[in-house]
Amino acid sequence: MELIPGLPDHVGLECLIRVPHNDFSSATSVCRSWKSEIENPSFRKHRKSAGLSRRIVIMVQSQVDSNRKHGLRKYSAAPVYRLTVYDPEIGNWSEMPPIPGFSDGLPLFCQIAPVRFNLVVMGGLNPENWEASNFVFVYSFMSATWRRGPDMPGCTRSFFGCASDNDRRVFVAGGHDNEKNALRSGMMYDVAEDNWTSLPDMADERDECKGAFHRGKFYVIGGYNTLMQGQFGKSAEAFVPATWQWDPTEDDFLGADTCPRTCVDGGNGVMYMYQDGAVVALDHSCRARIPSDTDSVPCIIEWGGQLLAVGSVGFGGGHGMYVLDPERSTWVKAEVPEEYSGHVQSGCCLEV
Repeated sequence: MELIPGLPDHVGLECLIRVPHNDFSSATSVCRSWKSEIENPSFRKHRKSAGLSRRIVIMVQSQVDSNRKHGLRKYSAAPVYRLTVYDPEIGNWSEMPPIPGFSDGLPLFCQIAPVRFNLVVMGGLNPENWEASNFVFVYSFMSATWRRGPDMPGCTRSFFGCASDNDRRVFVAGGHDNEKNALRSGMMYDVAEDNWTSLPDMADERDECKGAFHRGKFYVIGGYNTLMQGQFGKSAEAFVPATWQWDPTEDDFLGADTCPRTCVDGGNGVMYMYQDGAVVALDHSCRARIPSDTDSVPCIIEWGGQLLAVGSVGFGGGHGMYVLDPERSTWVKAEVPEEYSGHVQSGCCLEV
């Protein structure tokens, strides 16, 4: 069956790869041949090679109470988090459909990771009783639907490091169990196969660590062991999928004992983080002071070789966003509607 009657299939494919990503679900419902073509892994490659893919930013962001008191925006003592989407190319903001069973808000401190046309959400704490969960949900931007994945195996894990290779695998390591014991174990979720595989243990326990996929390796950065409760270290370990082994520990990876939550791979082979009022490259190639109207930066997200820094703009003033060009150390302010100015816990970039 021809993709488009009367047209050669290669011309029909050229038409399909031009469908906007938010219309994928409608296009796949037209006919079986369109559904088969769009869901084929080669479709993403064709769309990308033609320069038609788009990088969108997905954030775990708190809702904002539009009521005001004494001229300041009010935030709930127990914030409700949702998944928001920002398209920097056109400046568009939107909210993703809620996860089934979580219409009242996401679990606190859940982790997100991009895998092809999918977003994986895992773990987190019940905001009512603070119980940890090992759940996994996967959102398909092709079908605009959620599906339940297999739970993370083993003990219930919180505050773990998490990152994806952006192809099909999500890596998890560290965190702590229900007894607050820091963990050195890790695992990998294959989104295509929908199953989990255990990794070899790390050399060190790492609670509240940060995960990043950097130069083909899964890095687990910083954190602390059970005895050091809250006293962050500066080392990191890297898992090499090709050899299924951990590299030797890099003892001075962060340069100082500090919380690693803002660490991010910049898409250019360099790691960045927020440190002492600036976004810095860990190889010392860049140090950009944050804009004067920003108090702090709790979240940095890589976007096409640039860095989106989400920061607070004063007490009660909500969160704003600036885009950093690391090569020039220049900032450009992004327009953030009031309803999307809530605290950003974490975020990622997904190419659709």
